[in-house]
Amino acid sequence: MATIRDIFGVLRSKTRREILRLLLKREMHISGIARELGISVPQASKHCSVLEEKGLVERRTFGRTSVFRAKPEKIYELLEYFAEEVSVEVPPGTNVLDALKQVANVQVERVGARGFVVSIDGEEGYYIYEVNGRLPDVPMHEFTLREDVTVELKKIVNVPKKRMRIRVKKENMPESMLRSQDSHSP
Repeated sequence: MATIRDIFGVLRSKTRREILRLLLKREMHISGIARELGISVPQASKHCSVLEEKGLVERRTFGRTSVFRAKPEKIYELLEYFAEEVSVEVPPGTNVLDALKQVANVQVERVGARGFVVSIDGEEGYYIYEVNGRLPDVPMHEFTLREDVTVELKKIVNVPKKRMRIRVKKENMPESMLRSQDSHSP
């Protein structure tokens, strides 16, 4: 298993960082990687093997052809190393949202009865929470603390996983609906 030190050593190479950047966007054949970066196929292959050895990419083989893809979960695991850890003591019956209000640089806003984390250390965004590694099925203001737990706040990163073009058939659609849709089109 690769250590954080190993992974940072691997990522010291600009070429390997560029390969990883490419593979985070899409799967690629080794020759495509080489062409995209302007390096030889043997060089690309060597760099991909190092990334594969450290678990940052994986290879899928089809006959004599290999396709590489990034393993983003390994990168996320690496980023967890930098998460700040704090400790808060609360009385039994406190909800997670009220406990978070005691943590410096965690900004909480209420919308109606619900509360949301909207910023951590000045970094605005959408945040979810996990308790002891699991996503609760209730909002933060409803999760009541009765025992010691570990709460992790995770920022939802706006990274497209799938892009869909949805086309609506125009046949048999009344003329009034067609005009209405045209006025709302981007």
